[in-house]
Amino acid sequence: MLYYDVIYKECKKKQAVGIIKISGHERHDPSGKEKINLEYIEVSHLTKDYGHGRGIYDVSFKVSKGETLGFLGPNGAGKSTTMRQLMGFSKPQSGTAEILGMNCSEKYSEILKHVGYLPGEVALPDGQTGWQFIKMMQGLRKNGNNDERIKYLIDRFHMDPSPNVKLMSIGEKRKLAVIAAFMGDPDVLLLDEPTSGLDPVMQEEFINFIHDEKERGKTILLSSHIFSEIEELCDRIAIIKEGKILTILNAIDVKHGLRKEFNVILKTRDEYNHFLNEGFEITYKNDKSNKVVIVMEDAMTNKFLETIAKYNVTGFSEASISLEDFFMHFYKNDKTFGGVKSGRNHKS
Repeated sequence: MLYYDVIYKECKKKQAVGIIKISGHERHDPSGKEKINLEYIEVSHLTKDYGHGRGIYDVSFKVSKGETLGFLGPNGAGKSTTMRQLMGFSKPQSGTAEILGMNCSEKYSEILKHVGYLPGEVALPDGQTGWQFIKMMQGLRKNGNNDERIKYLIDRFHMDPSPNVKLMSIGEKRKLAVIAAFMGDPDVLLLDEPTSGLDPVMQEEFINFIHDEKERGKTILLSSHIFSEIEELCDRIAIIKEGKILTILNAIDVKHGLRKEFNVILKTRDEYNHFLNEGFEITYKNDKSNKVVIVMEDAMTNKFLETIAKYNVTGFSEASISLEDFFMHFYKNDKTFGGVKSGRNHKS
């Protein structure tokens, strides 16, 4: 079931019992007896197996208050599945997911009020105008009736909510979904491929908007397969492959180069053959030119330089490995990896 279908049913249920209006100050335990953790998103050993290698397996990570964690992986890697688990759309086979101290599979309705969710696939309910959709979403948002905030978002993204959603372009539907996700000014944001479907101008505007939201202290989980988007917006980056998190990196390390690459040409064949057995990670070698390409973590650089000083070298160069190169290191043996891109301009 798609996200907005779930929302529509939730609204109908609340209308039936007369509680469509929700106070922006509600919490999941009004008695105050239950401890509420407002510090982070926490996923612990989360597994949801759909069979045939599809799903997520033993996924764990935390997002601290005010932090942006990037979820980087190709289509089908498990990014959207993780997001849907955090939204409580289905129960995991094992592990837990919590937002603001609430168990996502048990406190689903409460989480809807406090989290801004932008799904990767925007399928809006038929028969509504954009304004009607916004009004529907207001009923499920903490601070949802903030007309000033809604006007600000409409103006910023140059959105006209008056047409029927069926007549809207993909980009206009995506902008409407952005407004719905941010209109309640939530503390936590789950953004699944957020710029998909936006034109280049709106992609740039969205990036700037997220910078502003970060300045305001929002906690964000952002999934994408666009390297520049992840590098520009995120404080840490989790790389996911086949439903498993391979590594989590600090963005500052990405900016300084994740690994070092050295191109070395040895003077003689004997030295070339001897160097091959020094124990470094060799990604390329050429017996005719005595050329070797080595990659290593920063911590290994001094050891490498001490070793290479013992050889007669006729050629030497150094380069830093980018996030894209590092990512492809994990996927280099795969025949396909679902359209991972280095630029912002992409299609949904």
